[in-house]
Amino acid sequence: MNSKFRHVALFGKYHAPGSGMGTAASRKALEEIAGFLTDQGCTVVVERETIQNTGLAGYPAMDIATIGNECDLGLVVGGDGTMLGIGRLLAQYGVPLIGINQGRLGFITDIPIESYQTALESMLQGAYEEDHRSMMHARVMRQGACVFDARALNDVVVNRGATSGMVELRIEVDGLPVSNQRADGLIISTPTGSTAYALSAGGPLMHPSIPGWVLVPIAPHTLSNRPFVLADAGEIVIELVAGRDASANFDMQSLASLQLGDRISVRRSQHRVRFLHPRGWSYFDTLRKKLHWNERGS
Repeated sequence: MNSKFRHVALFGKYHAPGSGMGTAASRKALEEIAGFLTDQGCTVVVERETIQNTGLAGYPAMDIATIGNECDLGLVVGGDGTMLGIGRLLAQYGVPLIGINQGRLGFITDIPIESYQTALESMLQGAYEEDHRSMMHARVMRQGACVFDARALNDVVVNRGATSGMVELRIEVDGLPVSNQRADGLIISTPTGSTAYALSAGGPLMHPSIPGWVLVPIAPHTLSNRPFVLADAGEIVIELVAGRDASANFDMQSLASLQLGDRISVRRSQHRVRFLHPRGWSYFDTLRKKLHWNERGS
């Protein structure tokens, strides 16, 4: 068959070597999917760390930069956490991504592994919905110097230490003071991340097409500190005014320890992540399934 995508990179959920059934199951799923892609006329390569962690053999290994420059599609097999990591890395190359979920239905890995063949067969022929997601570019500034730099597809989270009390945070937007907040922390979320930590902390759902962010305080000391939706065109700065052992998390996959006076600057990244979904996909369908809306007795 003639596929619209000729050079496809395969990414798997990472398991530590020797982790038993998890690694074996991932390798088996990747082998089956790679064989299916080959049958569809695709040239298949596998991301280098996926091969190292699963033991998958028989396909060329490529690093992220080579995949970004040579492949025209990425297929991520795993969960939303795996997709977040790959999405951040490949966004600068503009490679579209399809997510196959190995566990529960994901928000961004939305094709159940049991039905991947039916979904992929039509998508590889060009029958898909394209969905662009914004990212954040965050920097931790200390005495005028950048000590940590990261991108986030879901959220940037400032947290208190595990054994310490509240933190006090000063919030600025485009250089203008907004508020000082005492809380367990603060979440700055993209629309994609609005269904993650921000939702569990009481934040609103944001449709992915909205060019905005939501600021959600975590267990605020003052009840008037409520979630706040902002346009994503400017800069948000969070300064650590008080609190011990605080940290900043970027998609919960990278971490920076904070000192008093540190300023976390958050801007919209120049890159966006491209997701492809099966034809007829709807963000609202995903919400209904994931959040169990409209179920009797819920």
